[in-house]
Amino acid sequence: MHEIEDLVEDSIRILHAHHGPDEPRLREWFAVLYGFQDRFDCSFTHFRVMDILVRRRFTYAFPLDRHPDYAQRRDHFDALTEFTALRTFDDDAEEADDFDGYASWLEDGYVDPPLLYCDAGSRLWRRMVDSGRLGGPDAIAPQPVPLIDVVRELAVAAEQHGDRELIATWYSHGCHTLLDGPVGCPYDIEELAEIPAVRDLRAIVRRTRALAVDTPPEHRPPTEASDADDLETWWWTNVSAPGRP
Repeated sequence: MHEIEDLVEDSIRILHAHHGPDEPRLREWFAVLYGFQDRFDCSFTHFRVMDILVRRRFTYAFPLDRHPDYAQRRDHFDALTEFTALRTFDDDAEEADDFDGYASWLEDGYVDPPLLYCDAGSRLWRRMVDSGRLGGPDAIAPQPVPLIDVVRELAVAAEQHGDRELIATWYSHGCHTLLDGPVGCPYDIEELAEIPAVRDLRAIVRRTRALAVDTPPEHRPPTEASDADDLETWWWTNVSAPGRP
């Protein structure tokens, strides 16, 4: 889904442009954005913005010989000539009781010769911390952040940078995606309306008239309102013009 890949890339770029060099929350927000991307059929896109990921300490790059296992597996590492994820899955992996799919494929780091990479919070990152190769703020794992809080931060940055399309695209994913629980949005309308990030996001959508931006058909407001108690109906209500509640 290239539209999701592009949305995440654009979001990382605008957050980076909007915040000063010492803002520590970006690595947590990036983790949330890539977690969102992983819900969809998307490719590995880190290298679109690798310079930003490294600068913001979400991804760490090392000479290949800094890998904790390099001395024992030197021939293997030296033979790598192309992008390689270092986690391997044996033929029986899918039969194991604890098999959770291939979502963990980056946990042991990845190589794009001549460099070794690992993302903050991954298993290889933890090994780098434990071995003393990373310390201080770099040794702190990204903390979980609700997606809606990250989208609010994106909307703030996008409004400042005049990017109405980014605001519209995120809002158009709807409350069931942006505030998801095990079976969709876990809030009723009154609860949803009181969430600070939701209030802020809807205010930005009204101020910028973001819903006037053309979005893909699957992300447009419903042409007919349904039950007044329906969350999606409320989500699209009173956000099209400034000054309305």
